Amino acid sequence: MATERTVYVLDDDDAVLRSLERLLSAANFKPITFDHPSVFLTAAKNFKTGCVLLDVRLPDMNGLEVQTQLMKMRNDLPVIVVTGQGDIQTAVRAMKAGAADFLEKPYSDHALLASIEVAFASENQYNHDQDIADAVRRIATLSPRERAVLDGLLAGRPNKLIAYDLGISVRTVEVHRARMMERLGMRQLTEVIRLGVMARLNAPLPTDGQKG
Repeated sequence: MATERTVYVLDDDDAVLRSLERLLSAANFKPITFDHPSVFLTAAKNFKTGCVLLDVRLPDMNGLEVQTQLMKMRNDLPVIVVTGQGDIQTAVRAMKAGAADFLEKPYSDHALLASIEVAFASENQYNHDQDIADAVRRIATLSPRERAVLDGLLAGRPNKLIAYDLGISVRTVEVHRARMMERLGMRQLTEVIRLGVMARLNAPLPTDGQKG
């Protein structure tokens, strides 16, 4: 590589760190790994340019708290947040706090590397206004019922509860969900969720006591 591209990884699972070290090195990145938030934050003051891969579930301090402290120190490092499966509310909060992207476990090597490539491509001019505007435009093409189903998904609600909330059958929810994905030209629900999250970035965050 002509330039060194460093990925700072924070995860408390040693096996995950070793696996990521091998994958990132093979893809011509330079991985620097940490297994505890305090050690990561102490070192972050002296990080060079690069991007951060940040797991949400950590000891003593969760990933969103780490992200908040990191952003107070410096905002020149794109952050990719790794969430648990179906943890959409955390993804929304992470992106509102400035995360460049989120990955939902279990993620593929391809998805991870693609997300990191996008982060490096945007690090010199870290501005999501155009992406947000595009997401808002695309979401606006959905029918009212399709948007209602998407809102339910963004709230982390399963099809059965979305059906109950909307007063329709589970089968009808599935039909609207399939049409929504077809209209957006997406085959994976994670892609739809990411687009929905982007479209919500200018909306106020719900309080902890509010439901989606």
